[in-house]
Amino acid sequence: MTQTTKNTLPGSKPENDEEAIKYVLMSAREHDVKFIRLWFTDILGTLKGFAITVDELEGVLRNGASFDGASIEGLTRADESDMVAMPDSSTFQVLPWRPSKNSVARLFCDIETPTGEPSIADGRQILRKNILRTSEMGLTFYVAPEIEYYYDLQGADDELRMDQSGYFDQTSVDGTGADLRRDTVLTLEQIGIPVKHSHHEVGNGQHEIDLRHMDALTMADSVITFKVAAKEIAAAAGGHATFMPRPFGDRHGSGMHTHMSLFRGDENAFFDADAELHLSETGRQFIAGLMRHAADICLITNQWVNSYKRLLPGLEAPIFASWTTGNFGDLIRVPTYRPGREESVRVEYRAPDSAANPYLLFSVLLAAGIDGIEKKMPLPEPLEANVYRMSDAELSDRGVAKLPRTLDEAIRLAENSELLTQTLGTTAMNNFLENKRLEWQQFSNAVTDYELKRYRQL
Repeated sequence: MTQTTKNTLPGSKPENDEEAIKYVLMSAREHDVKFIRLWFTDILGTLKGFAITVDELEGVLRNGASFDGASIEGLTRADESDMVAMPDSSTFQVLPWRPSKNSVARLFCDIETPTGEPSIADGRQILRKNILRTSEMGLTFYVAPEIEYYYDLQGADDELRMDQSGYFDQTSVDGTGADLRRDTVLTLEQIGIPVKHSHHEVGNGQHEIDLRHMDALTMADSVITFKVAAKEIAAAAGGHATFMPRPFGDRHGSGMHTHMSLFRGDENAFFDADAELHLSETGRQFIAGLMRHAADICLITNQWVNSYKRLLPGLEAPIFASWTTGNFGDLIRVPTYRPGREESVRVEYRAPDSAANPYLLFSVLLAAGIDGIEKKMPLPEPLEANVYRMSDAELSDRGVAKLPRTLDEAIRLAENSELLTQTLGTTAMNNFLENKRLEWQQFSNAVTDYELKRYRQL
């Protein structure tokens, strides 16, 4: 069974109508499903959920399942507790890494209050809200992430010895990692998540799988599913798949470059046959919005202390809010147009890392771009020069802002962001900020191995 959606308007609430309920129940019987996992995420994008038996499935599809939301990070206000997980019937999928007998399926859920109102702190509901706003403008938001991650098979030293492969290497010296990546791709295809490319990345033990473009909500669900699949398959082989932004100090970090486009019906709103780069005015304004808000939204695109160990010079990760057509070190890249491929004109945003919450990530990227369109923001000319060799005065003249260098700096910028508050909502924004302030405080209080090695003998 592949992922489908019955929504006629992207972002609208799914209806578990009689036809949909019957289809899910029939699929459960055909695949000998005994348990169904109800999936949702906390404010940070960590997968949460609980299981029901197949005997409870029909009732839950109709009425949802109650649970204690107070135990989920950032999901409820202090005075709230009871919440309802309302399954989205279009996301029913048997999990192929579980036994085929007495099998297990999953359903993504929207979180609601007991009175049926959308939870204002549920990432999936937040993304729905932002997609619906765009849909009312006649636009559909498509995304395609390039997801990088590491296999840590037997500890870093053994893993490094086993995998000496580099970017795009096809030889057998990359060891078990290539087999795990292949099995992950096959699993994703089996559950209806199409893969465009997969390959070995720059770092030893680092891999990349690129998902084919989908609407943003389906893609956010797919990213969560992808991470679970990669980890389950690696664990079965005695290893671990990590999406930590930079797990090894001597290797590149793991990004999640996100390709984006807006469509009006079947027409790519970013394409203009007569424009330079074939990039329409809508596309240029979308990029301008991303550049204007890049520093403010960095707390969402790069949410961890460790995220800023990746955003450094020399690691093919951006540190300036610049755009280009070719340089892979800039924040935004417009891939070269291929004749006859109007639908492929898109914007690549290179700041996000693989540990981001995809629901919040796609929400803020969309909101920033739409703000540029609505305010008709002008776009400066692309930077063809090396941005790292430009002075602060030159960067300022070109309208190029610096991205935050630490989580603390990102928090301070986000605190004053009207766009973030409007996009996430006050409750979710405050919950997220509270979590990040605590993380920075704990990090600041920690004494690292580096400090002990350097200063202990003083």
